[in-house]
Amino acid sequence: MHNGRMKDALAAVPLPHAPLTPRQASWVVFALSMGGFAIGTSEFVVMGLISEIAGGFAVTEPQVGHVVSAYALGVVVGAPLLAILGANMRRRSLLLWLMGFYAAGNLASALSPSYHWLMASRFVAGLPHGAYFGVAALVAAHVSPSGQRGLAVGKVMLGLSVALLVGNPLATWMGQQWSWRVAFVLVAAIAIATVIAIAWRLPSGMGAPRTDASRELRAFNRAPVWLALAIGAIRFAGMFAVFSYLPPTLVQVTGVDGSFVPAALAVFGVGSIVGSLAGGWLFDRFGFRAAALVLLWSVAVLLLYPWSAQSVWTVLPVVLAVGTMGALATILQSHLMDVAGDAQTLAAASNHSAFNTANALGPWLGGMAITAGYGWTSTGYVGAATAVIGLLVYLVARRERQTALAAHVAAD
Repeated sequence: MHNGRMKDALAAVPLPHAPLTPRQASWVVFALSMGGFAIGTSEFVVMGLISEIAGGFAVTEPQVGHVVSAYALGVVVGAPLLAILGANMRRRSLLLWLMGFYAAGNLASALSPSYHWLMASRFVAGLPHGAYFGVAALVAAHVSPSGQRGLAVGKVMLGLSVALLVGNPLATWMGQQWSWRVAFVLVAAIAIATVIAIAWRLPSGMGAPRTDASRELRAFNRAPVWLALAIGAIRFAGMFAVFSYLPPTLVQVTGVDGSFVPAALAVFGVGSIVGSLAGGWLFDRFGFRAAALVLLWSVAVLLLYPWSAQSVWTVLPVVLAVGTMGALATILQSHLMDVAGDAQTLAAASNHSAFNTANALGPWLGGMAITAGYGWTSTGYVGAATAVIGLLVYLVARRERQTALAAHVAAD
């Protein structure tokens, strides 16, 4: 180290840990994961209420699909923007503001008087999504023992996975029973509860040190950071290609009734929960090499998907396995802490911009294959191809890291 700053931006970032007991740290991580639950519920609920929203505003279902895109665009724009604007804030205060902002955006969605107002409200609601997850991951790692950073990040991401299994079905059911607006009121209430929980459980001054916006921008523009983000954007595009077209594939290829689809989506949610926890465990033991393991696993699972779709007994285990591929999110989030140097907040938040870029790219790639006549199950081959490309990017990133570390050793 030189003048109190890291000479090697690629070495692990030595985060000082707050003097919290294991029980106190667990409560902090739980409070942070509540925010992930709120975000996960809100992000996917429109997909389950497309018909209700379309009927309420007298628009078509495809038009409501643009509302989903507006939210994703908000995430892509808001993650780096709010991370930069909030770089000088204490992370505890930034978390409270971001989740309060999220509650307001969802309440505005519930009160939208027209389709265009709803679209604008969803864009606004998406703005704090990535910044919250990025900062929450940093805080969770800060308050946890150094050997359990990956597991702590995985528990924060677990809120998103539990939302797929519980939050989204619950919000969808409430929207169908009463009004789609109730679903967004529910999310706003969970977001407000998260603000209260963080303020209560995370002591003032315990949210890790503040950073500087200009320093973050300089440190962010480096190959290791961009390569890590590229791995996520490319590989998750494949997962979203499969997930987006899973319902029609189950009906048209597997031959199940449409009423079976929610059960299959629940199986995916279970896999996502397993993946969130497994990703943290893998990173704590293998570091960045864990990304290669998950990428290889992804290639195998996605190549099996077209074959497995022929029977309900074979497709469900593979859908579960596709859900576990989310382990890469935790691994990349943890890896960015090691390579981001002074760009901790910006890099952590931008990770979710990469995921939402994948959320837009995946359905487009899968749709092209289906439209070209390759069938519903061709999304599995599309996904496997993106996983292979992601593995190639990983190899470049690993070589870049080793070169930089060797140069640092030689300089010493």
